[in-house]
Amino acid sequence: MTDRSHTRPPGTHDAAEHLAAIVESSDDAILTKDLDGIVTSWNSAAERLFGYPAREIIGKSITLLLPADRQDEEAPILARLRRGERVRHYETVRRRKDGGLVDISLSVSPLRDATGTIIGASSIARDITERKRAEEQQQLLLREMDHRIRNLFTLSASLVRLSAGETGSVEELATIVQDRLGALARAHAFTISKTPFGGAGETVGLHALLETIVAPYQMRADHPRIRIIGDDLDLAGGAVTALALIFYELATNAAKYGALTSPSGVVTIEVIAEDDTVSLIWNERGALLDAGPKREGFGRQLERLATVQLGGRIEREWRPDGVRIVLTMARGRLGGPNLI
Repeated sequence: MTDRSHTRPPGTHDAAEHLAAIVESSDDAILTKDLDGIVTSWNSAAERLFGYPAREIIGKSITLLLPADRQDEEAPILARLRRGERVRHYETVRRRKDGGLVDISLSVSPLRDATGTIIGASSIARDITERKRAEEQQQLLLREMDHRIRNLFTLSASLVRLSAGETGSVEELATIVQDRLGALARAHAFTISKTPFGGAGETVGLHALLETIVAPYQMRADHPRIRIIGDDLDLAGGAVTALALIFYELATNAAKYGALTSPSGVVTIEVIAEDDTVSLIWNERGALLDAGPKREGFGRQLERLATVQLGGRIEREWRPDGVRIVLTMARGRLGGPNLI
């Protein structure tokens, strides 16, 4: 009588080879370990993911892959395996041979022998670094969007509140608020186009911002009525919004009461950047001006806030044919908090 206790059923050998080929060609890292956590097999994807050739890792503890702050993760996994439980899609971090860390999704299943006894585990590890990076970028964008929206609501409320004190009718209030929100929208659109990801390190050029704000008052591109000269520098954070609002007010006042009411009137904006300060000089020429509004209006309130928020001061010099306004700011504040 032939002893068949150690013979394979027909086709078993081919099936085993086929399974081994699938494991070896998988894009996911597939490995096995015993119940003490000693690695017993290791496919090519595991070598690519973790950097260890099979000959260097087989026979060693799987804890070799655990970062120092995650050494306590393996014991609970082995305990669950001994109870016959699976670990599905467990997101964690593992350490490569070169010391680098990699985000992975880990699934672990018990391995049983012919009698059903659990003798070890098979693990499938998938690199999720790109997915995690995309998720982090998405969260960054959502936080930045939330921050911007909150700021816009606050600014809008402040614009209405501050504008209400200088108007005599609902129609006039609506016009003023619409104009000021439009200026804010142009500045906001400009910063969005320059900083598509809203990152903390993104900046906006001062000259480019000023050109955007005064563009509606230029009339002719070949003969600009508002010239921007001097140093250019980068702005960040709330300084962009603060300066956009201030210079919109100056341009609006020039168009209503100042140099831009005259066909020959011109405005020069000069930027002088020094080590610790930046001076913005608004110089109107070509029209007879009075001494300005008799009470504090929106522009003056903005200037007062700028003094506090941008570490600045504003000085005016009234002349027979115009006005010279100097805004001096602390250079270190040009990436500071929002003005309003």
